[in-house]
Amino acid sequence: MKPNAFHPASNWDDLQFFLAVATQGSISAAARRLGVNHSTVLRRLASLEAHLGSRLFDRLPAGYTLTDAGQELAEHLGGVAEQIESAQRRMKSGDLAIRGVVRLTTTDTLLGSMLMPHLVRFGRLHPQVEIQVTVNNSFLNLTQREADVAIRGSNRPPENLVGRRAGRIRTAPYAARSYLKSLGRTHTHEDWRWVGPDDSLAHIEQARWLRRNVPPERVAIRVDSLLGMADAVAAGAGVGMLLCPLGDARRELVRLEEPLPALDTEVWVLTHPDLRRVARVRAFTEFMIAALGGDERLGHG
Repeated sequence: MKPNAFHPASNWDDLQFFLAVATQGSISAAARRLGVNHSTVLRRLASLEAHLGSRLFDRLPAGYTLTDAGQELAEHLGGVAEQIESAQRRMKSGDLAIRGVVRLTTTDTLLGSMLMPHLVRFGRLHPQVEIQVTVNNSFLNLTQREADVAIRGSNRPPENLVGRRAGRIRTAPYAARSYLKSLGRTHTHEDWRWVGPDDSLAHIEQARWLRRNVPPERVAIRVDSLLGMADAVAAGAGVGMLLCPLGDARRELVRLEEPLPALDTEVWVLTHPDLRRVARVRAFTEFMIAALGGDERLGHG
């Protein structure tokens, strides 16, 4: 055998076929062990012999026996085969085992109003998984692995991520009971002061609606988060177009009108394509999609 023709890490697939034939003594037995057909074993064995430039087996009526070159190769492999197979098993078991860290990025609005009970339930089901939550109102870069999973409200999720829509959040106008009382019984919509998002949230549907329907001079307070908007409305600052899970959860608030379908925001559970088959990530995303899909605070369909 050519001394420089072989490296233990090269052509590992072909080497597995060689070792199977060497240990089983026949092509058919090797095929059964590897779960392939007879012709595949012959083809891979021929490929390895061509690569090495040496015949590795004598084809005898009693079976396949190693030639001197084949024996040399088997000895040269030594414990390498076992080490490689062991490493492959560890890698597979690591990916298949539901344990490790799942890094989630989401918004303060979703975390506080909806996600936390579901995260607690997942943790009880999978105690070997640690969930690390980053609250951020912009998409972290999942491509650079700043997070493993994103749960976001977005009608246009990034195209480089994969996932599923879990539902949609409705939006409606809310006001504090104390604010409505201060206006008196005869007030009209024209008397309302408004709470709105600031320029950092100018892209969201609530901000667009406010620009189209409310004169700027009637906006009392602008806030850089939807959760902060809900706080301002609850304090009596004015009327706000709030996400229904936020508004409905506060007893001091009153929903003034039915939700506006034009302001519906889809909720997505997203991950990077390279991570979707990692067991802990797959288990987490599937759980959250199912949990949110059954959450009555979200709209579905």
